[in-house]
Amino acid sequence: MNVVTAFLAGLLFGAGLILSGMSNPAKVLAFLDVGGVWDPSLLFVMVGAILVAAVAFRFARTRVRPLFGSVIHVPGAGRIDVPLVLGSVTFGVGWGLVGYCPGPALTALAVGGRSTLLFVAAMVAGMAIFEVAERIRAGTEANRGATRAAAGPPGD
Repeated sequence: MNVVTAFLAGLLFGAGLILSGMSNPAKVLAFLDVGGVWDPSLLFVMVGAILVAAVAFRFARTRVRPLFGSVIHVPGAGRIDVPLVLGSVTFGVGWGLVGYCPGPALTALAVGGRSTLLFVAAMVAGMAIFEVAERIRAGTEANRGATRAAAGPPGD
């Protein structure tokens, strides 16, 4: 049932992106061009999404278990750190330069275009680079901890 629910949710999300124009980079760039010919229509899409999410999160908080699944995952308040800020800035710069973010880019693959394919390839490459870097970092931290454990407590 989870696969069917995920498929239907993804289909609905993709249809919403297409209908709202968020899979059209020209429309997104016009929304981001607040100093030029600004197109505020995507603001209504964002406000609508926030309202739907607010209702859904409020409903989720009243339940012991989800309708489909075993655990409700509600995001909590996280701390703001350097990786979060750098990731946000990188995302924003990419969105502002190209007019795509991951969801709309994948949706736009359906209508094709070399630039969309190039963006998605670069996005996947960036995700792969991140994964490799995280594994290296985790391995380095694990090795550092093992070296400290082998050396014994400080002061020996």
